[in-house]
Parts: sequence; C-alpha cells; structure tokens
Amino acid sequence: MTQISIPSASASRAVRGIYFMLLSVFLFSVMDALIKWVSATYPVGQIIFFRNVFAFVPVFFVLRQAGGLAVLRTRHFGGHVMRGAMGLLSMVCIFGAFSLMPLGEAVALSLSAPLFVTVLSVPLLGERVGIRRWSAALVGFAGILVMTRPGTGVFHPLAFLAVGGALFYALAVISIRRLSTADPPATIVFYFTLFAAAAGAVSLPFQWVTPDAVGLALLVGIGLLGGIAQLALTQAFRLAPVALVAPFDYGALVFAVFFGYFVWGDVPDLFIIVGAMIVVGSGLYILHRESRLGRLSRTGAEEPT
Repeated sequence: MTQISIPSASASRAVRGIYFMLLSVFLFSVMDALIKWVSATYPVGQIIFFRNVFAFVPVFFVLRQAGGLAVLRTRHFGGHVMRGAMGLLSMVCIFGAFSLMPLGEAVALSLSAPLFVTVLSVPLLGERVGIRRWSAALVGFAGILVMTRPGTGVFHPLAFLAVGGALFYALAVISIRRLSTADPPATIVFYFTLFAAAAGAVSLPFQWVTPDAVGLALLVGIGLLGGIAQLALTQAFRLAPVALVAPFDYGALVFAVFFGYFVWGDVPDLFIIVGAMIVVGSGLYILHRESRLGRLSRTGAEEPT
C-alpha cells in the first residue's frame, strides 16, 4: 500500500481526520439502517424528500463556512442538474435495495462504485487507466459475480438494484469531478440537496403516507443524520489526506452486517463475505494507484447519497 508521510506538526490533524471519517461512516450506516427500517412503511420518494429537506440544516453550516450565499453562483447549472439526476437515481436504487435486500448484502454490492468510476473515467473523463487498475477493476467485478452468482438458483434480480445504485453513484462522482474544476464542494452539495429534495417533493402527491409521531421522528432523523455525517466527512477530508482517510469508508460494510444481524437477523453467507472481500480489496488497490498517480482530490468530501 501507499506509504503516507505525515509531518509531526500535522499528525494530530490527521488523527482527528480519521476520527471524523469513522464518525461519518457510522452516522451514514445508522442512516442506512433507519432507511431500511422505515422503507417497510414509507415509499422511497417520501424518504428521499425527508432525507434531503432536513439535511439542509447542516448544509447551511457548510455554506456559511464557505462564504455564504455568494457561493451559490454558478455558470454550470446544467452540470449540476446532471449530477443531481445521477445522485437521485443512485438514491432510488440503493434505498430500494435497502428495503428489499439484507442490509449487509446491499451495502457490499454498492461498494463496487469505485470499480465503475475506474472504467467510466476512460470514456467520460479521458483518463488513462493502466493495466494494473484495469486488472483491479476486473478482479472487483469478479467479486460482484461471486456475490450475485448469476446462473444459479440463488441469484436474485434485486441485486441489480444495488449494483445499479453503485453505477449511478459512479456517474455522480464523475459529474462531481467535472464540476469541481469550476465550483467549490459547498456549491455542489447545495444544488444536489436542492435537486433531490425537489424530486422527492414531486412524488409526494402520488405516494404520501402520513407518518405517526415515531415515523416522523425517524424520517427527520434520517435527514439530520445524513447532513451531520456530510459535515463530518467534509471535515475528515479537510484535516487529513484523502488517501489516508478514504479506506475507512469500507467500514460501512462492518456496520451494515452488524445492524443487519442484530436488528433483522440477517447472516451473510460465505459467497457474500468472499465477494465483498474481493471488491473491497480491489477498491483499496485502485485507491492506492489513484494516490500514487496524484489524482485524488478533496472533492471526495461530497457524498451522493
């Protein structure tokens, strides 16, 4: 793996960055578990609406730190719409997967996003991908096949929801890379949150379920957790190098398996475990190569979901 040199003067910042990353991963994992819980009662569009409307509370803190409303000026509104559309489709697929699949399996499959980023960066960003990253991507896709086992009696089409979510997530990341050359992260976060909240609002007249007190608290909590996790993630990338803190994102799989087992009694089988290890391993190697080639940037502090 890449050796990351951390000067002693900034060592404490790096450690705090890791703590913020772990906090972000934990909060997003709790949010995912709550989404799975409420999806048994509330439709995906309504969950997306609450997820983004109440995320505005923490997002406004990000805007304030970034310079206020002046940050919202952009000449690339079309790019923000494209980024919003990809992020929204990712939410729909992943939230749908959470509602219909064991949480650990859905998260494991969604972790294939870096593989899609590697493959799609060639035609969409014009990046050159060497044989090592191509090999890592192919190995990672083999891991997806291990988890889904197409052609066997245990294959379930619902797996395409989680993989589709990862694909749209990757397209959102590529959109972010394009936008980040002109707009700061706060601008990208704001317009995506606005776009997703508006899209969720459009669906409400067709599938609204009036929440009771507990349901309302959970829906609001999903939005607040997502927004606070976003702040923690942004702070993590602000304090420490991306190559140092990004691998901790795979801790989401540990939390997903934990919640899945203790809340729903889901136990991942051997194929899911082995396939997830292959996907995570290939993702970490791709991260290693990105770091070596100097393509990692702080735009990773933006989370599509």
